[in-house]
Amino acid sequence: MAEATTQVLIFTYGTLKQGHGNHHLIQDLILQQDAIFLGFHVTHQPHPLVIGPHGIPYLINVPGHGHQVKGELYSVSTRGLVRLDELEGISIGHYERLPIELYEEGKEGVLVAAEAYFAHRSFGERLWERKGKVGLTEFGEEEGKGYVGIEDRPHGCDVLHDITSFLSYNSEEL
Repeated sequence: MAEATTQVLIFTYGTLKQGHGNHHLIQDLILQQDAIFLGFHVTHQPHPLVIGPHGIPYLINVPGHGHQVKGELYSVSTRGLVRLDELEGISIGHYERLPIELYEEGKEGVLVAAEAYFAHRSFGERLWERKGKVGLTEFGEEEGKGYVGIEDRPHGCDVLHDITSFLSYNSEEL
């Protein structure tokens, strides 16, 4: 890790995971010594994990609903955290970074306190409801095929507008 930085444990469950569309950022952070892979982890409590517009995965902050979610844990420097927050749109209300309890896969007895990027509270629960309160246990290879990266979205695409539009559609129109 870079000198004189604080480490933050970050749970990744979607496109930042190995083999997915935004993992290149994690790889860059590792090369810059701003992140270390700590292993595969699972959420202690169930949480909704759904896929929204553009195939973007969202963890919803409604503990006790959905499933225990599988993902990866990284120790990230404060410098690396700035880059992750930027990707996740913290400043624009796309995601919010919140505490979560995990355990290492296969070691249910030892809890780890970390943080994860959750769908912003302004739309998270409505997205869970809109998806029929049916969630995933993992954003896997098949789900990853549906992800549309920022560079491949239509010019001028605004993901928050697209979420609002998705949430406002009458289900009979789908």
